[in-house]
Amino acid sequence: MTQVEEPLRYPIPAGNALDPPEEWARLRDRCPVAHVTLPSGDGATLVTRYDDVRQVLSDPRFTRTGPGRGARVSAEDGGVFDSEMASVLPQHGPEHLRWRRMIGKWFTAKRMNALRPGIEAMAERLVDDMVAQGGPADLKAGLGFPLPVWVICDMLGVPDADRDRFAHWSDMLLSMTRFSQEEMRAAHAEFGAYLAAHIAAKRAEPGDDILSALIAETDAEGNPLSDVVLISTGIGLLVAGHETTANMIAKMVAMLLADRSRWERLLEDRSLVRTAVEEALRMDANSGFGMVRYFDEDVELAGTVLPAGTTAVCSMAAANRDESAFADASEMDLHRSPNPHLAFGAGAHACIGQPLARTELQAVLDVLLRRLPTLELAVGAEDLRRVEGLVVGGLTELPVRW
Repeated sequence: MTQVEEPLRYPIPAGNALDPPEEWARLRDRCPVAHVTLPSGDGATLVTRYDDVRQVLSDPRFTRTGPGRGARVSAEDGGVFDSEMASVLPQHGPEHLRWRRMIGKWFTAKRMNALRPGIEAMAERLVDDMVAQGGPADLKAGLGFPLPVWVICDMLGVPDADRDRFAHWSDMLLSMTRFSQEEMRAAHAEFGAYLAAHIAAKRAEPGDDILSALIAETDAEGNPLSDVVLISTGIGLLVAGHETTANMIAKMVAMLLADRSRWERLLEDRSLVRTAVEEALRMDANSGFGMVRYFDEDVELAGTVLPAGTTAVCSMAAANRDESAFADASEMDLHRSPNPHLAFGAGAHACIGQPLARTELQAVLDVLLRRLPTLELAVGAEDLRRVEGLVVGGLTELPVRW
């Protein structure tokens, strides 16, 4: 398979906020491993086919990049890809699996079922506020953005009064081009200092939260987890659990309202909520940067030998539109099942918080269908605007009325 000679600029621009770049289909068909130039100016290889993306993400030989290792995503250090989190938290092997098991205890089906009533109650209160203020309203600002940060703050044992600060730090740490190196480093330092004080308080007075539980854990040598590991874990949970879900709530509702017959089908049959959420995750063409992997050895992929030292960017969103993996891949099918999409990645680094994200998305959709059955877009779908300069994709706002 021949790669394109002139590197593409990545991320690849698209037209409408809900539509995929036209380039994706061509790349999957003719150039599934393509040379691209990242925002930093560094070169990388873009992978777009379903089987190839799944292979790279599932192969334990392919590891995450980090400071001084592989291509830089942003020209400015200090964002989530270039923070010390990448070197403090174990990235592969037995230590990584041990860390995931400790965190994974907080994302079991039993815990998610216990959390759901509280999530729905918070969604109800946020909808009440939107209705009281009157339409049209920005559903992202009124519901999509505040709900996930409330959930993460609750899981970390953080007071609700601090959630706006958490949202700000999340925005800064996920920047590629929106903020300067100085601003991102300052946000990282501020958040680290906050969590250090919060952890000290939890040591003195533990609560029923994930940080209190981790304080009581030990590492492989039987030693307590260091503050650096606890702080990096808190930062990781915030950036993984807030911005992505906040944006996905808005994008999911936008997709369902862009063709309002989809919303009508859900009103008629609420049992479709689960499969509709999965299909929205698969159809998300504005999911963000993708997952980055570093090759320590030569790798053959789609007929091309990629040399050791290659940085690969896996576009799960492009892979989720692959006709070889999904029948009628460009069509949104609310009944689609099974739906083995790659929105949460694959392999040892698949998103550990995906049970929480699914619970939040399903809860929000159930509440909106019940409370605002007449919900509709207040602008044309073609007028929705993308967030630019963040690692995760999203809409700047979602104007709705009811």
